[in-house]
Amino acid sequence: MLLEEKVYHSKLIINMADQDKKNTKPEVKKPDTKGTAENAPVRGDRRNMQTQKRRPDSRGRRGKKENSDGVDKKIVSIRRVSRTYSGGKRMRLSVLVVAGDKNGRVGAALAKAADVRTAEDKAFSLAKKKMVKVSLRGGTIPHQVTYKKGAARIFMKPAAPGTGVIAGGAMRAVLELVGVKDILTKVIGSSNNISNVYAAIEALQSLKPVKRSNNVKESK
Repeated sequence: MLLEEKVYHSKLIINMADQDKKNTKPEVKKPDTKGTAENAPVRGDRRNMQTQKRRPDSRGRRGKKENSDGVDKKIVSIRRVSRTYSGGKRMRLSVLVVAGDKNGRVGAALAKAADVRTAEDKAFSLAKKKMVKVSLRGGTIPHQVTYKKGAARIFMKPAAPGTGVIAGGAMRAVLELVGVKDILTKVIGSSNNISNVYAAIEALQSLKPVKRSNNVKESK
């Protein structure tokens, strides 16, 4: 009896295995298309994917910037200032901005804020309001001038075409934004950029246009 039961159970197991094979569908292998040239991304698509992943550049950049209204600006000085209150000290940033249209108009302003970007915008708007007209002669100034403001003494002299702007950092920003291309300058007595910028603007304001007379006297 035991032998017959074992044979019977073995036959049942074989029949069940055959039925499972009939019910299961054969697996279809998919072709490997990873290395084919048809599915490879085009170079332009790769660049587009990279540009989409990149974030827009929102960092503020210092230096010279051009705006839609034709007025350029340049940051000359950034300082950290503090003020003491009953609860403690409050730290802020002070920014000096020079603005000009490179056509005889220039201005400068100083503003403070909690961050550089806000202080720069405030100073630029004030500098545009304070822009003054300067008399130029071609790419240089009409005559030599020496101007004193506080401890700063400014010396400016017209130069021949091709000389360039011979000036320091603070005065160079003012002269380039006003439209001067050839000039010789010297600052004596002060190394403060803020004082030098305001002294340079006032020195340019003191310039007078040179009028050429048509009547030439004949030598005897």
